[in-house]
Amino acid sequence: MPKNLKLEIFSEIGTLRGVILHPPGQEVENMTPDNAQRALYSDILNLSVAREEYRQFEQVLQKVTQVHYVKNMLATILEDDNLKIELVEQVCKNDNVPELRNSLADLPANELARVLIEGFPLPLNLLSNFLSDERYALQPLHNFFFMRDASLGIWNNAVVSRMATKVRQRETILMNLIFTHAFNTPIINPAKKISASAKNSFEGGDILVLSPEIILIGIGKRTTPDGVDFIVQELAARNPGKFRIIVQELPESPESFIHLDMAFTMLSADQCMVYAPLILEHNRFQTISISVENGKVSRIKKEEHILAALKKYGMQVHPVFCGGQTDRWIQEREQWHSGTNFFTIAPGKVIGYARNTHTIDELHKNGFEVVKANDFITNEKALDAYGNCVITLEGSELARGGGGARCMSMPFLRDAL
Repeated sequence: MPKNLKLEIFSEIGTLRGVILHPPGQEVENMTPDNAQRALYSDILNLSVAREEYRQFEQVLQKVTQVHYVKNMLATILEDDNLKIELVEQVCKNDNVPELRNSLADLPANELARVLIEGFPLPLNLLSNFLSDERYALQPLHNFFFMRDASLGIWNNAVVSRMATKVRQRETILMNLIFTHAFNTPIINPAKKISASAKNSFEGGDILVLSPEIILIGIGKRTTPDGVDFIVQELAARNPGKFRIIVQELPESPESFIHLDMAFTMLSADQCMVYAPLILEHNRFQTISISVENGKVSRIKKEEHILAALKKYGMQVHPVFCGGQTDRWIQEREQWHSGTNFFTIAPGKVIGYARNTHTIDELHKNGFEVVKANDFITNEKALDAYGNCVITLEGSELARGGGGARCMSMPFLRDAL
């Protein structure tokens, strides 16, 4: 497979030119109340409804950018028998299922790509298997439609995440394969440099690339300070110039604060969506800046909050308030359902859930035209014909999975600002 895809991510808002998606599939249906917590869900989703809602999301993106599907990319790569055997060995070792080596290796490329995501049923050839409470020998990747977490682009580097939970580690193996064989780009992969017992983890939902000089990273349940140190070291080795990492501490509960993009996302060059009680109000969660020069950390200091730090470093950004500005309960409710988790497809043009009505109203007050996803899809108007706008998805079921439009996308190419 030719390595012909370019990766360049120098902002959160540059016009989107390429994105990787994975529509929720049978792996979401392969979940029960008993195993939902192990799969990192607080509830089980209705797949048919989630698929319909997701279809809106992908049709909006198909209208504005180049869309690649992770399952198709995997199937193409796995047509190479040597790569197929190599991946099977890696997956069997990671998931501790050496007995599946031959069964997986014998599958055609398309079927193997499917099974690696949807799971491999437990063979009923042993009494212990027949009596087991498990249905799968190779567990489904229930969270894989949240493509942002397992990998990301930072500048011209493809970064493979180091997931905080073992149940999601296979996702990074699959994304590393795609970056290695479909992209022409340097790869940062902590699995090749960090011991399995180390505590440094980081996930893409916690990392926002604002410019060639500024990156935001949240630390909490999924991304650790050691994980940030690893990212800093790797970027410093690749960038001899000056840049800053702004770190935001996150609450470990409730689970809606799982990643930084559940409290802060960029909307345009001078506007951001914030959950104000965490990002702007006085609280115990620190904001810290790390300055890097000539390949080394030159200074670490505490900041007032993210927006104050950005202003200090040359970015004047005005907040739009998740849930509005007046009612704390409404802010909490809409943050819970990904009310800050917007995906920017061009400066001032964003995608988010319609269910967060107070947040959408707040965007409208701040100059964003509200456009229903179905209207955008069927309208012949191109994206450039709109001013600042928010394209609203029907996301009642998807939101119950714990993520929004940014979580469900892995952009790999944006225009420079």
